[in-house]
Amino acid sequence: MLKIDIHTHILPENWPDLKERYGYGGFVALEHHGPGCANMMLDGKFFRKVSQNCWDAGQRLQECDDTGVHVQVLSTVPIMFSYWARPEDTMDLSRLLNDHIAGIVAQHPRRFIGLGTVPMQAPDLAIREMERCVKEIGLVGIEIGSHVNGWNLDDKQLFPFFEAAEDLGAAIFVHPWEMLGRDRMSRYWLPWLVGMPAETALSICSMIFGGVFERLPKLRIAFAHGGGAFPATIGRIEHGFNVRPDLVAVNNTINPREYLGRFVVDSLVHDPHMLDYMIKLMGADSIALGSDYPFPLGEHEPGKLIESMAMSKEQRAQLLHGTALRWLNLAEEQFT
Repeated sequence: MLKIDIHTHILPENWPDLKERYGYGGFVALEHHGPGCANMMLDGKFFRKVSQNCWDAGQRLQECDDTGVHVQVLSTVPIMFSYWARPEDTMDLSRLLNDHIAGIVAQHPRRFIGLGTVPMQAPDLAIREMERCVKEIGLVGIEIGSHVNGWNLDDKQLFPFFEAAEDLGAAIFVHPWEMLGRDRMSRYWLPWLVGMPAETALSICSMIFGGVFERLPKLRIAFAHGGGAFPATIGRIEHGFNVRPDLVAVNNTINPREYLGRFVVDSLVHDPHMLDYMIKLMGADSIALGSDYPFPLGEHEPGKLIESMAMSKEQRAQLLHGTALRWLNLAEEQFT
């Protein structure tokens, strides 16, 4: 059965010294220190260790073959978003990263699908680069962060971007970054364990309560990590909407539960009981395989959780490729 992984990250093997290129710090450098080994360094400080599979397409394809993954959707590592930088510099970096992904897709069009990154702090530039990604270099959509320098995703300054994405037919993948409350989560890897689920739930609620989904019914959007804390807290969210509409329903008077099925989440929840609950809550046609390859908090054998669970053949097909194809607006025949 065709298996499409919508949540994988990739970097170029090398890129210019961005501090030298732009004249100020804060950017990531990749320091290679041995065969197939590198460190992502942020202003000279260690951020993350990465291996050859983070940049080598051949290595990725071998690992995909080993785990039965037919297609990966490629997106950059969120720390590369650089929304904090000067917009023209983020635009330049986005083009560098997007051209790299487009090149990988062009070399292996039946194995890779590409999502770009854009300077969301300047929505006019973001729209321009999104148009280039979709119309000129063969990418099918854009990965964005769960917020933009304090703007939640319902901020009026971001609406033109989402409107343009709907008009273009571009798929949008929302990935948490710069997690809220991280100043209180310096230990135990809590920004990734607690902050990310909360951050993703915040982004979904912002788009629901802000009326973004209501105003843009054809927008195709997916959220990472199983939608974070949102599926587990929908009862509380709905109850708050019902009992305090004066606080909750100020921009959208439609029950948040009505939006289940209007967006996609990936399957990366690490627990069969949670995934079973999500299928019952949202439907298999709202959940797509996502592994967070090649990082350690991801699913190391993409699709293993789905394949281990009792479900109908139709549900399994939805989770492994059907939902992904619908979200990406692509045909199965392109990959079989």
